[in-house]
Amino acid sequence: MFVLGNVLIGLAMVLDWILWGYQWILIARAVISWVNPDPRNPIVQFLYAATEPLIRVVRRMLPMNLRYFPLDIAFLVVFGLVIFTRYGIVPSLFEMGVRLKGPGDLSGSLSPGAWRATLGGTSTVWRRTK
Repeated sequence: MFVLGNVLIGLAMVLDWILWGYQWILIARAVISWVNPDPRNPIVQFLYAATEPLIRVVRRMLPMNLRYFPLDIAFLVVFGLVIFTRYGIVPSLFEMGVRLKGPGDLSGSLSPGAWRATLGGTSTVWRRTK
């Protein structure tokens, strides 16, 4: 079972990094939407290309009266899903992986950052058990 534990720990860490980056891309998109950005700017094009497909899917799922609300509800839903996944799902995957590794000293297989296991800044502290 230790192999599955290692896979889950690795998956949790990779997923956390991906979601961390996507969260900052979403924040950058929100900030540039407050100003009048040049749509031909490559940074603006990248931000819209990286975020618009997922936001468009969520926008289609929203009821009609929320689609044309002055505040972009679809953006808030996507941002909320990213935050929920980072702070709800990723730590659970990490914890499940640690438990599947079984009893024993995990210090040789986990990095110091994994022991700290802030996983994107959460206040959860993982402690060694003997």
